[in-house]
Amino acid sequence: MAALPFRWQLSLGRHIGGCFGRIARRRRRIAAINLALCFPELSATQRLALLDAHFAALGIGLFETATAWWTSDERLRDRVRITGTEHLEQAMARGKGVILLTGHFTTLELGARFITLLQPFHAMYRPHKNPLYEAIQRRQREARSRMPPLPHEDLRGLLRAFRKGNAVWYAPDQNHGLRNSVFVPFFGVPACTLTATSRLATLSGAAVVPYFPRRLPDAAGYELVILPALEQFPSDDPVADATRINALLEQHIRQAPEQYLWVHRRFKTRPPDQISPYAP
Repeated sequence: MAALPFRWQLSLGRHIGGCFGRIARRRRRIAAINLALCFPELSATQRLALLDAHFAALGIGLFETATAWWTSDERLRDRVRITGTEHLEQAMARGKGVILLTGHFTTLELGARFITLLQPFHAMYRPHKNPLYEAIQRRQREARSRMPPLPHEDLRGLLRAFRKGNAVWYAPDQNHGLRNSVFVPFFGVPACTLTATSRLATLSGAAVVPYFPRRLPDAAGYELVILPALEQFPSDDPVADATRINALLEQHIRQAPEQYLWVHRRFKTRPPDQISPYAP
């Protein structure tokens, strides 16, 4: 898959994603509910088009993952335009470590691989349930990032990494239940959101540097935007910090909404007076 010409990857990926979108009815329903919640201003026809585009992006994401794991640095450099490199360099120069903050995009693996062209890092992640996929994922991520991945519950390992001045990849935008979470807006909908970003920054003194990957239209490749380290972060209010991160994510998701991971049940945990929007 990684060896195919780029335009072939896009074409085959769209076809595979379209087929998946027709047979994966549960995931399609979840994505449709998420889009209805987050884009109420769109018509039903527009949301359906966005839903189809999302599954096409998921299919392309299979090829992007293969590319991230098995393509050479030289070939990747020809495919991406990176802006904001100086922001990462300045944050690393502080010597207290960096939290590479991003979201769960369909380009997730490839976006992280683009970062490795600039800076090795530890990936903070949850192990995959499938043992074969987990073994391959861990091996390839470690080989490409040049540092071992860290399970999300390994707080000591994370703090050791920051004390060494290392960078750690982190995406706090999925629903992991009420523990260490607060309800803050995400596209105007109360979303159970982790406060761990504030906690990690407080304990370590690491700078929080957001970055966002995006596949460009017309087979033009990719862009990777690295933003300046968040100023006055963390604050003394974890709710305000979580709100700020969600707003930042939303801003960049809107630039290419089909490339965000809408098949995740982002709103499954609800405040006490609300029921899950995914209930039958």
